[in-house]
Amino acid sequence: MAAQSSYKKKNLGSYPFASVVFSITLALLVIGLFGALVIYARELERIVREQVRVQVYLKSGLSPVQIQQLQKNLSARYFIAKEAGTDAIRFVSKEEAAKQFVKETGEDFLQFLGENPLRDAFLIQIDRAYQNPKSFQKLKSEMESINGVFQVYYVESLLESINKNAGTIALGLMALAAILLLLVVLLIHNTVRLALFSQRFIIRSMQLVGATRGFIQAPFLWRSALYGFVASVLASGGLIGLLFTANQKLEGLVLLQNNERLLLLLGALTLLGIFVAVVSTARAINKYLHQSLDDLY
Repeated sequence: MAAQSSYKKKNLGSYPFASVVFSITLALLVIGLFGALVIYARELERIVREQVRVQVYLKSGLSPVQIQQLQKNLSARYFIAKEAGTDAIRFVSKEEAAKQFVKETGEDFLQFLGENPLRDAFLIQIDRAYQNPKSFQKLKSEMESINGVFQVYYVESLLESINKNAGTIALGLMALAAILLLLVVLLIHNTVRLALFSQRFIIRSMQLVGATRGFIQAPFLWRSALYGFVASVLASGGLIGLLFTANQKLEGLVLLQNNERLLLLLGALTLLGIFVAVVSTARAINKYLHQSLDDLY
């Protein structure tokens, strides 16, 4: 009875708590920091793309009613960035454009020209799905065919630069994420496997006295799930602390913060910590259950 009690007590998965949790926490914190970097990069790309505006210059002599009808016409187009709401189309009168020009350059061209040569215009934010050179050419032709539109202009070189850099960065981040995720999984797996190494004889002894595989695995799996959860909570807390400190130290970084995506990242860290810990534990136990007694030594 004493021997059975001893086996039962050790079977509760009493492998090192501190070392396992610390290793999983560190691994999750590293991948969490990388995930936050990806989120900030995506937000920076979004902000940059929002600054890309198509300038739709209007013909002279349009009445306020005609301008309003033209704005409604443009607002209904499929390529307008719907998520931007009313800010997707902004009207800039030629008087407002002249004041802005004088403010930026310090030269009042109205004094020596005698008239305002600028035109009323709409600044339009295009949906991200159409922010590529081929689509922009098509949209340019489509808008210039609208009655009342004089000319459509956009900085083609800027658009090409954004698409090229965004594609390169995205590809690099995806490759680095795959490598980092693999390393993290291997680190957690090896940590759990080494922690269970000292339990291999207890696992085999329980198997020899008739314990089923599920009975042997259950306590270890529950304990590993607990370790994974605790580690994910610690990693999430550390990540939040580091991001808060970074926001305090780096001015403007808070503008790139997306709380919704960060919450999804924290949830993903929790699931990853629990899943990898449980799967690694199950694989290690199965290995010891199938090994011969000589191999255990």
